[in-house]
Amino acid sequence: MASKPDYVATDHGYASDIADPYLRPAFSLKNRLMRLAWGVVWLLLYRLSPRPMHAWRAMLLRCFGATMGANCHFYPGSKIWAPWNLVCADQVTAADGAEIYNPAPMHFGSHAIVSQAAFLCGATHDYNSAAFPLLAYEMHFGAYCWICARASVAPGVQVGEGAVLGLSSVATRSLEPWTVYAGNPAVALKARVKTTA
Repeated sequence: MASKPDYVATDHGYASDIADPYLRPAFSLKNRLMRLAWGVVWLLLYRLSPRPMHAWRAMLLRCFGATMGANCHFYPGSKIWAPWNLVCADQVTAADGAEIYNPAPMHFGSHAIVSQAAFLCGATHDYNSAAFPLLAYEMHFGAYCWICARASVAPGVQVGEGAVLGLSSVATRSLEPWTVYAGNPAVALKARVKTTA
C-alpha cells in the first residue's frame, strides 16, 4: 500500500459539528450529489444499454468527467464509483461485474483489462484513529496489464505494465511489470513474455 494517501476525510472536516466521527460524511455534499446523479444515470442509461454500445457508455462516463481514450470497452455490468476520477488511455476494457472503487484518481494504460467481477479498491480507513477516516489512494494500472476474473487489488497498489493478476488473486503489494502473479496474497510466479500490439 502507498505510504501516503491522496485524500484523508478528516482533513476536509465535513459536518465536523457531528460528535460521533463515524457519522460524519467522508465527502462534500457536491461529491455526494454527483454520485447520486451518476447512480441514476448508471441504472437507467448505462446498465440497461445493449452490450455492443461501448461508445455510448464511454460518452456517459465522459459526461461525468472521465477521460476515455479511443475504443474503450466498458460493459454494461461494470461499475465505476466516481467517473471524474477515471483516466483511461485507448482500448481499456472493464468487463461485466468489474467494480472500480475510485474515490481518488485511477489511471489505466493502453489495453489494460479488468475482467469479470474483479474489484479495484482505491480506499480504506485508518483503523488506528478514533475518527476512523477514509483514506483514498491514487492508483496506476500499466498498459497491457490484466486483472483476471474475481481478482482484487488493494488500496494504493500500483500495477506495472503488462502485469497479470491471476483468477481470484488478491494484490496487497505493487505488481512488477511483465510478471504473472497469483494467490492470496498474490506472489510472483513467472515472467510474462513482453508483447505489445
